[in-house]
Amino acid sequence: MQSWPVPHIDSVPGAPSPLHLYDSADEAVKKLDISGETATMYVCGITPYDSTHLGHAATYLTFDLIYRQLLDNGYKVNYAQNITDVDDPLFERAERDGVDWRELGTSQINLFRSDMELLSVFPPQHFVGAMEAIDEITEMVQALLDAGAAYVVDDPDYPDVYASIEATKNFGYESNYSREQMETFFAERGGDPDRPGKRDPLDALIWRAHREGEPAWDSPFGPGRPGWHIECSAIATNRLGSSFDIQGGGSDLKFPHHEFSAAHAEAALGVERMAQSYVHTGMIGLDGTKMSKSLGNLVFVHKLVEAGVDPSAIRLGVFAGHYRADRDWSDDVLRTAQERLQRWREALSHPGTVEEVKEVIQHLRLALADDLDTPRAIAVLDEWAKKAPESGEATEEASDLLRTAVNSLLGVRL
Repeated sequence: MQSWPVPHIDSVPGAPSPLHLYDSADEAVKKLDISGETATMYVCGITPYDSTHLGHAATYLTFDLIYRQLLDNGYKVNYAQNITDVDDPLFERAERDGVDWRELGTSQINLFRSDMELLSVFPPQHFVGAMEAIDEITEMVQALLDAGAAYVVDDPDYPDVYASIEATKNFGYESNYSREQMETFFAERGGDPDRPGKRDPLDALIWRAHREGEPAWDSPFGPGRPGWHIECSAIATNRLGSSFDIQGGGSDLKFPHHEFSAAHAEAALGVERMAQSYVHTGMIGLDGTKMSKSLGNLVFVHKLVEAGVDPSAIRLGVFAGHYRADRDWSDDVLRTAQERLQRWREALSHPGTVEEVKEVIQHLRLALADDLDTPRAIAVLDEWAKKAPESGEATEEASDLLRTAVNSLLGVRL
């Protein structure tokens, strides 16, 4: 599947700072330890049944910042992202709207691409829909069955395939949740704890046997379609290897999705840990309430841009809070971001000396290298802009240098 154009950035003079990120599994901020010249990253993509809202955008903007810091540190980046283009919410929305689910998915994927391009987000080299990956998914399902890590329920009508939570010895290490927490989130986030025939209520569906009215693909275990978690396991490991550097997504994916994605890959491929770092973003609310499709309180990227909002202001609004925190979006947040962007642009006419600007850039780098501390990074530039009218010199070289750094490191165009 085609992604979207790569934004243009230039190299930034000065010494890069090694990236440290909070790993949900180890519950600590750690230096990202990359082997070789290429960093590997997988971020869970959208289910394309509605437009890209700011909750989505905040997640992909976070991993865009990670991508930029990796480039600044001299790494190449091998980045994969899925599209869950076969899933119940997509079918339900298509039926509600009286459209074909494939057409709905295609239209929303196209809109997502457009929004990511508007926001200058780095695209994945591997942008893969579930329908494109059926063969590799069925291979992983078979591997789990062969290893005794999965089983077929005793149901002659719907012989679904489930993966056992006992398939790996360290199940639960990614989320660090208690059994009680797992049971709560599993039921709330797409699990089926009451399915007859399961060995454990938390066992996860990896192949859904065909039901009337649903799409199906042939497989060695009968016609059907893939479960959600194994889709990401197969797509990620087939492109990045059995163990890779970063697995990312929203905090609501920590369990069950990322826990099971890791467990499926580890059991099928015989590795101890699928990702070296599990990185999760906080949720975005609108005026104090979590932004979600079910509540209908969504702010859409394309509608903001159509209303004349500069995409750089959207980025600054999202970056005003730390990526791991649940945070709010409001008219005030947007207004503050727009005013900040204007101040920074005006300050470029008297940015200071080249040496002063280089010092600002190093402080910017240090903030972003410290678990993407965007509030601190913004404060660095706010302080520079505040001092600029008083002492700043008008040098084109210094202006160009800062403009390049802010674009390359923050994705904000001055």
